[in-house]
Amino acid sequence: MAKTSKKATRKFEKNHLKDSLERRKVGAKIKQKVQIKEKRALRNAKDAEFLGKGKAEDGEEGAPEPKADPFGQMSVDDFFAGGFEVPEKLAKKNAKKALGKRKRSEPEAEKEDEGDSSDASYEEAPVASDDEGSEDEDEDMGMSKEAMEALAEKDPEFYKYLKENDPETLDFDEDADLAEVDGLSGSEEEEERPKKKSKKSKKAKAEEMEVDEESEEEMLDETEVTKEMVAKWKKAMSEQHSLRAMRQVVLAFRAAAHVNEDEGKDYKYTITNPEVYHQLLVVTLQLVPEVLQHHLPVKESAAGKIRVSTDSKKFKTLTPLLKSHTTSVQHLLTTLSDEATLKLTLSTINPLLPYLLPFKKVLKGIVKTVVDIWSDASSSEATRITAFLVVRRLAVIGDAGLREAVLKTVYQGLVKGARNTTIHTIQGINLMKNSAAELWGLDPTIGYTTGFTFIRQLAIHLRSSITNNAKESYKTIYNWQYIHSLDFWSCVLAEHCSPLKEAARGKESQLRALIYPAVQVTLGAMRLIPTATYFPLRFHLVRSLLRLSRATGTYIPLAPLLLEVLSAAEMKKHAKPSTQRPLDFSVAYKAPKVYLRTRVYQDGVGEQVVELLGEFFVLWSTSVAAPELGLPVIVMLKRWLKEAGAKTGNRNGKVNAALGILVQKIEANGRWVEERRVKVEFAPGNRAGVEGFLKGFEWEKTPLGAYVVGQRKQREEKARVLEAGRREEDKKGKGKRGRGEDVQMDDVVESSDEGEEDDE
Repeated sequence: MAKTSKKATRKFEKNHLKDSLERRKVGAKIKQKVQIKEKRALRNAKDAEFLGKGKAEDGEEGAPEPKADPFGQMSVDDFFAGGFEVPEKLAKKNAKKALGKRKRSEPEAEKEDEGDSSDASYEEAPVASDDEGSEDEDEDMGMSKEAMEALAEKDPEFYKYLKENDPETLDFDEDADLAEVDGLSGSEEEEERPKKKSKKSKKAKAEEMEVDEESEEEMLDETEVTKEMVAKWKKAMSEQHSLRAMRQVVLAFRAAAHVNEDEGKDYKYTITNPEVYHQLLVVTLQLVPEVLQHHLPVKESAAGKIRVSTDSKKFKTLTPLLKSHTTSVQHLLTTLSDEATLKLTLSTINPLLPYLLPFKKVLKGIVKTVVDIWSDASSSEATRITAFLVVRRLAVIGDAGLREAVLKTVYQGLVKGARNTTIHTIQGINLMKNSAAELWGLDPTIGYTTGFTFIRQLAIHLRSSITNNAKESYKTIYNWQYIHSLDFWSCVLAEHCSPLKEAARGKESQLRALIYPAVQVTLGAMRLIPTATYFPLRFHLVRSLLRLSRATGTYIPLAPLLLEVLSAAEMKKHAKPSTQRPLDFSVAYKAPKVYLRTRVYQDGVGEQVVELLGEFFVLWSTSVAAPELGLPVIVMLKRWLKEAGAKTGNRNGKVNAALGILVQKIEANGRWVEERRVKVEFAPGNRAGVEGFLKGFEWEKTPLGAYVVGQRKQREEKARVLEAGRREEDKKGKGKRGRGEDVQMDDVVESSDEGEEDDE
């Protein structure tokens, strides 16, 4: 007997097990929907009992008039509490009957689904009841969080079974709740039109399954939004904080956000008038946050903690509307091109963020969209700042996991936006680096972990490039994205590791531990290919380390890197004359071949070396060790000047004269420090005395400091002249466009000119 049973089991597993499991999944979904409906009905009953509304007019509960309008005795709050569902009587009246071999009532189906031990439960496919027929098309929407919680509470054994054998069924889909918003259109139509009795025959009901989609499209009448409707909604929302008006506005706004799109989706409203479209956008973006704030006030503590009563009935009721509105705003941001409208839309996201904190998936989508705008080179400075304020607000009020996601998305956006660096985009990239650096100080722990991860990633790329013998492996390092990444981390560390900020906090910053690895990676990148072609890249990275050294007080040996440039053949040998324009080192990391061995390139490199050596030594112009620090460099520079002045030297009087003046200033600064060092009474081993030497003395008043200040003013004046010349060229380009010439290029010139005016 046992052998026969075993054989039957094997036969069943071979022929029927797969179909039985599929039927069980269908039954599980039906059971979950039944439980959700029961829970909702119980909750509505408790809410009605608590509010006590309508008892005086209606008499006893549960005895409504036979032909009463289901919506007639329902307040706005009660309607929202129903989850935007058609009332139960109306649903039963209009429900479609499902087809199947056998029909069972809901209790029988539940009972047989729970009793899985019998063979009949594997063979008989459960059939949805009449009440569930209208929900069949929502099965693919995924399980909502509420459904998961209800299933785990009422049937823990079945929940555990699904979790072990079919975890996909329990996947939490936050978009599932949006299906309730999709039902708003149908609910509203039924509310506005009198209900008619069904006159369909049994044969017609049987054919409904085949024409289900067509009948729904016929029942859904699109309504044209007019100025009067927008004005009516605006008045109701601004004066009465009407939730009903907000619901209609959200539906109309969803249609407006997807206007002129052919996605096969039907919306309750349509917008064809541009003026109505603009009015609707303004009303929605301005008043929806106000209505939400009125019904669900956001409380903020002195420490910046945000509290919203997410467990309240109103919040759970308004969740589908909130998600729908946020999704529409996110989609609208991807389609807008007008800067004023884009800025307005971004500014209205901030009030919504506290309500969206429980919905991580929605927030991540918003962050990605906003960061794309922030990192887009075509966005104006004002728009970028507005987008950054949204990201910063979310990082402030979010938890640790959300902050980490925000930091990672911002860094990815920064790297993406720094791909192309030109004279037109450099200011926007600097704006991104300076603004993003602030975020890493909001949470030092998260800032350290993410910073360590990204700096380690840069180090791995550098190591791979060094160990890889491929011909072009260096290109993973020598590109604008890698350069701006290193420069960004110098901005972050300079921003949050300064002695003044650490003294204000009363402790050392956790980010200070990242200074050493960041410096090592930067030094390694500089020396990867030490040729004249990549001198501009070296100068970029030296400036990054100078910023870091200046802000944190960390000594970084940069003089040898600059002396290596002077030791190259490019600077030692005589250069050939050239008519090329001077190379703009601020927007170049690689010198074109036409510049190599030319006088114009030699002059430019010499100016950069003089400037950076002066900026390096001025950092330590008041240090007690300034004479010893400058002595080796002075010796090397004098030797180089002697060789350069010989017949076989470069014979570049401009560069040699500038270096000679720099040597004199470094020597003068060393003597000035020695004069004051003679008067001290502490030994070199006295750390406190050494650190207090000339502390508080203005470096601008030192011999080297006065020289550097003068050089900075000269460079600023030169930059202004070059900027004026470039603007003049831009105006000429506009004139050509007016005559019909070079239209495509002048479009770029015009956009860049507008961006520069914004930057001013």
